[in-house]
Amino acid sequence: MAIAAYFLPCIIAAIRKMPHTAAITVLNLVAGWTFVGWVVALTWACLDKPKPSQ
Repeated sequence: MAIAAYFLPCIIAAIRKMPHTAAITVLNLVAGWTFVGWVVALTWACLDKPKPSQ
């Protein structure tokens, strides 16, 4: 359960097919152990996806 909570930003980014899923995952792995790093990764994963330009 704790591992799933730790990787929640990565899971959300992957499910939402965010364009920067790899960067969110790296941020979560590197700074996720700090509460601030985890919150930043979670916030980034939950932001709206950019609209595709035409």
